[in-house]
Amino acid sequence: MTSFKKGLVISLTMTLWLICVSSYSNEPNGKIRKPNVLFILADDLAYWTLKAAGNDQAHSPNLDKLASEGAFFENAFVTTPVCSPSRATLMTGQYASELGILDFIPQPGHKLYNPEKTNGLDPGNITFAEVLRDKGYRTGLIGKWHLGDWTELGKDRKFHPTNQGYEYFMGLTGGGEAPVDPNLEENGEIHKMEGLTVDILTNRTLKFIDDHKNTPFLLSVHYRSPHSKWLPVAEEDWEPYGNLEMKVPHPDYPDLDTERVKSRMKEYLASASGVDRNVGKLMKKLKEIGLYENTIVIFTSDHGYNMGHNGIEHKGNGYWITKSAHPATDNLAKNSRPNLYDQSLRVPILIRWPGVIQSDLKVKKTFTNLDWYPTILEMANIPVPDDKVLRGRSIVPVLKGELVDDWDNDLYTEYSMINYSIAHMRSYRTKKWKLVKDFQDPSRDELYHLETDPDEKNNLVKEKRGEIRDVIKHLTYKILSKMEEINDPLLDSITKL
Repeated sequence: MTSFKKGLVISLTMTLWLICVSSYSNEPNGKIRKPNVLFILADDLAYWTLKAAGNDQAHSPNLDKLASEGAFFENAFVTTPVCSPSRATLMTGQYASELGILDFIPQPGHKLYNPEKTNGLDPGNITFAEVLRDKGYRTGLIGKWHLGDWTELGKDRKFHPTNQGYEYFMGLTGGGEAPVDPNLEENGEIHKMEGLTVDILTNRTLKFIDDHKNTPFLLSVHYRSPHSKWLPVAEEDWEPYGNLEMKVPHPDYPDLDTERVKSRMKEYLASASGVDRNVGKLMKKLKEIGLYENTIVIFTSDHGYNMGHNGIEHKGNGYWITKSAHPATDNLAKNSRPNLYDQSLRVPILIRWPGVIQSDLKVKKTFTNLDWYPTILEMANIPVPDDKVLRGRSIVPVLKGELVDDWDNDLYTEYSMINYSIAHMRSYRTKKWKLVKDFQDPSRDELYHLETDPDEKNNLVKEKRGEIRDVIKHLTYKILSKMEEINDPLLDSITKL
């Protein structure tokens, strides 16, 4: 190579390096600024609600664009498919059973609320928001927290998000709120606000971004959509579905109420499109103020959702959507269907990380909400605290295109349903098999051969074939081993399998 060519290569290399550095540097002293983190969490938004996931009836142009500009995860799950436990795992990197948050946390005014049995996320457990705050990030949470109440008269505010690493909070005080004219907390006081809740939360998000554009920030935006109830929605969110004949998952499921599924599917997807529309507003704002290339944008959901899949609606605490009612049993309320179906556990994950993630990257490795904690810290180049217990692993090497041959793609999940019905379910999933055990009622155990039955329609648990019995024995061992590893409190009550 001639000296001229060598000089040209060096010059081009330096130019590219300076462009890369400049996109991450807005500091007056020339230091490389840490990337902002915009973490968007939808509520009840299933993997299949996106066109990018293969649903040709979904209207999700902004999220599809986000997926095309970064990474789209094809095998992402939560470890408990219900609001509060899933959010606790997200914030701490530990299983919900370790944290004593087994089911959704009822709020004051809810028929299950009992002030003598209130619980929440222990402030002594260091969240990833606390770590980023202590390393110089400005932190904010807008939307739904659902990890303990702080509003009851006479109670302290130990469960408030500002005691969990967020310097600023505006949003829901509990797990549920109306989709329009909601009661939301702002500046420490609860106000009734006018407008669609999804839009109100976005407007406060835009203001936070404007106010903190000159300093690294972690902003968690936790929408309450598409949690029911779904209507009203903006006219533009309803328009794609108004005259659309909705497709029904599992249309051949016995006794399925197909007309009800179609009607509710339309409302649900319209609510999900409201989230998509508002994500578009956030991305536009980042472009307008010059933060588009220095902000890591993450989009995901707190768990999946069923809409006629396997004959049920809802999430881990699902219920039958069949024409005939399912009577109550000793453990289950009428029409109750606790479950650990993949549709309840699987979530969309989209990550845009300019300069690091190549466009249109498809991540096939199994990822769970246990993994957010170490992943976000590594994205910000911040070490995990020495005394912090973590059950997950960072996926940053995969996002950077590095070969990671020893990645464990097995999945362990749990759900102890204690509200409405009683079910103590634990599951172990491999690429080929999935076993679900209900230690409250073993007659509800399930085994699915995922390679031939990915929709989990054919329960093989009662088959006597030797291969089936061996699989059950092996996966049962895996379940019990994981329960022992995390000191699952359910172990104390198990006397026999």
